[in-house]
Amino acid sequence: MIITLLSDIHGRIEKIERISNQLRNSDIVVLAGDITHFGREPEVREIISKIAVFQSNILAVTGNCDYPEVEHFLRKEGISLHQKSAIFGGIGFVGVGGSLPCPGKTPNEYSEEEIKELLDISFASLYSDIPTILVVHQPPFNTVVDKLPTGLHVGSLSIRNSIEIKKPIACFCGHLHEALGKDKIGDTIIINPGPFKEGNYAFVKLVDNKIENITLSSN
Repeated sequence: MIITLLSDIHGRIEKIERISNQLRNSDIVVLAGDITHFGREPEVREIISKIAVFQSNILAVTGNCDYPEVEHFLRKEGISLHQKSAIFGGIGFVGVGGSLPCPGKTPNEYSEEEIKELLDISFASLYSDIPTILVVHQPPFNTVVDKLPTGLHVGSLSIRNSIEIKKPIACFCGHLHEALGKDKIGDTIIINPGPFKEGNYAFVKLVDNKIENITLSSN
């Protein structure tokens, strides 16, 4: 299975056509939040429709810059992973959108306690023995992908704890534009593809329910 992972589109719909071949060559597209830039349903509808021209299999969580109407649209379309799960190609996908509180107030924020509750709901909705990918916007704590240029780690402890307990095969995240890259927590591979608004994305290849290859790209 080939997954195209996009995060932090921030409404830059014109970037999507540039990776049309990559989208066509994927089995599914996963969106790790901030689909819009403080947008609502018309904005997210336009972005999802544009992606669907090239790849109709889509799963998504919202980011801190997405208003509640964005989540409502994703649920209406049956592609939301927020406190939910889905199975595609023998892989379980679970997710939580939003982020921890930001320095400037944004529309979609949760406390650590709320993130833990949402993660518990999401994982409980899926069979425990199926290979699973966790999709979040906020990265887990103390990894390459939650580290600010100052050296400060600003990820979520609740997400990290959930990874350590549930042991998904991968965690897809975003949020920190300057912290793109990949890391591991135990055997779980953590991927932040970087902001798609700047052309960054990732190709993830799975073979026999295991990640065989990760390609971080820019267009």
